[in-house]
Amino acid sequence: MLRKLLHQFEFFIVWAKLRFTPKQFIFLSSVLVGLSAALAVMVLKTFAHGVFSFATYINGILKLSFINSILPVVGILLTVWVVRKVLNGSIEKGTSQILYAVAKKAGIIPKKQMYAQIVTSSLTVGLGGSAGLESPIVITGAAFGSNYAQQYKLNYKDRTILIGCGVAAGIAAAFNAPIAGVLFAVEVLLVDVSIAAFTPIMIAAATGALVSQLVLDETILLSFRQRQEFDYHNIPFYVVLGLLTGFISVYYMRNFTRVEHFFSKLKGNPYRKALLGSSLLAAIIFLFPTLFGEGYESIKVLSDTDPGQLLENTLFSDFRDNRWVLLVFVGLTVLMKAFATGLTLGSGGNGGNFAPSLFLGSYSGFFFASLLNMTGLVKVPVSNFTMVGMAGILSGLFHAPLTAIFLIAEITGGYSLMIPLMIVSSISLAVSKRFERHSMDIKHLVKKGQAFTSNKDRNVLTTLDVAQIVHTDYLTLSPADNLEKLVDLISHTDQVVFAVIDGERNLLGMIYFNDIREIIFSNFKVKYTSIEEVMRPSPEIVSPDDSMETVMNRFESGKIAYLPVVREGKYVGIIAKYEALEAYRAKLKSMTID
Repeated sequence: MLRKLLHQFEFFIVWAKLRFTPKQFIFLSSVLVGLSAALAVMVLKTFAHGVFSFATYINGILKLSFINSILPVVGILLTVWVVRKVLNGSIEKGTSQILYAVAKKAGIIPKKQMYAQIVTSSLTVGLGGSAGLESPIVITGAAFGSNYAQQYKLNYKDRTILIGCGVAAGIAAAFNAPIAGVLFAVEVLLVDVSIAAFTPIMIAAATGALVSQLVLDETILLSFRQRQEFDYHNIPFYVVLGLLTGFISVYYMRNFTRVEHFFSKLKGNPYRKALLGSSLLAAIIFLFPTLFGEGYESIKVLSDTDPGQLLENTLFSDFRDNRWVLLVFVGLTVLMKAFATGLTLGSGGNGGNFAPSLFLGSYSGFFFASLLNMTGLVKVPVSNFTMVGMAGILSGLFHAPLTAIFLIAEITGGYSLMIPLMIVSSISLAVSKRFERHSMDIKHLVKKGQAFTSNKDRNVLTTLDVAQIVHTDYLTLSPADNLEKLVDLISHTDQVVFAVIDGERNLLGMIYFNDIREIIFSNFKVKYTSIEEVMRPSPEIVSPDDSMETVMNRFESGKIAYLPVVREGKYVGIIAKYEALEAYRAKLKSMTID
């Protein structure tokens, strides 16, 4: 029966592609991809929330405080087992792989990413790993979009749009925030999107949010209704919060990277590495149970009227009503979050940094506002600072201020906090970029020399291969030749630049037509002038292994139109600036989404 339904569904899509216009088919496809991404969200969120509820129930009934420490160890070990036995020993983590796929692989994402992220992240985060589900959701949605486009033989532009649709629908469904879903897809993942391409992405985001509203229980989603109106007298404090969240973003980024780098360098049995990391994580969660899982439930508690609930079922439960103990607990949790998430992902678990950024932001905002109030010098709305702090960290970590602003505006149910959201997000971004040039998504690619940034020109240049535009057939000269040979070559070719090389192909110098223009019209000078007299060193040289960005920089710094290409001192060929620009223009045209 199921096979028959799938066959009929397949027949319908093929029929629609033949009968609909290309634009109409993309609109239909955006709905289908949006539904697929929303389904992934339902599975992940329901499982993770169910495990958290189970652990909370066990703690409440049996008073087994150690259960929250045991589950993450089990989850990470199971994740490693699945990766090794089911997924051929490897799995790509982080949304950076979407950037790489769009820019370097023509939008091709492996089929296994349609289920690999769901299985592994549900085990890791669902069983208490201190990470988020949004990154796996985004990758899954992108994989649905990419593979749908491959199945129905859509071109690169349409494939990229459907990847954006999957991403937008995933974020929209995870938070019931369609605007934030669209902005995340455009601001973080897609380099160049025209207005026309927004329509299918918006349709997909609306589809994801609608499914989320209809199917998911609101208690599973991160949403708030406890907030106060914005008071412009608090603007100076929001400015300070922006600075604070910016510095905390840098702190988190650097320490998370250090922990992940430490585990990446560990050799040996992956189960042993997973056990080491998860055991350290278990110890941290035992002391700070709020680091268990995504942590969204504790965020809701912080913005409530009784934040002291955080200390229940912890070693500090006897101090539940002590505001200073609660403040110290929250502050220490902020400091430990980077290590908890780093241990979760570095030791073999799967998840992302989106949820940790919201967790960190809410705790930072709560800490700052509570500290201000407890000094007795000023009274600020703690719930507002708790929510606005999330936008600050999200903007600082992902360098995505628009996503941060509208996500928090949507999950708080209104736009009354728009001004403080803009203030905190922009300041946090400025601070973060001052110390960390690349966002969390980009840092992974930077280490591999594959960085894709908001600089569109640089993104396009990184996709070009220097070796493909090197001319190896340019005629060359030897130092023993005279100008008569050069004049003969000029009269029979369209070359305006010649490399002078010896018998072992060592580059000795270059001859440019403009330098010898006057000499070649004098028979006397032509006859009695040697090649060595008119050649000169090239102001710049490049290697076939250099990036196109390096090549273009050399063209500019040398103020020349031709560059000699040399590998280990041996002459290889010539790169013409006009051909490099033509390659850039052709690539830009193929990557433009309209």
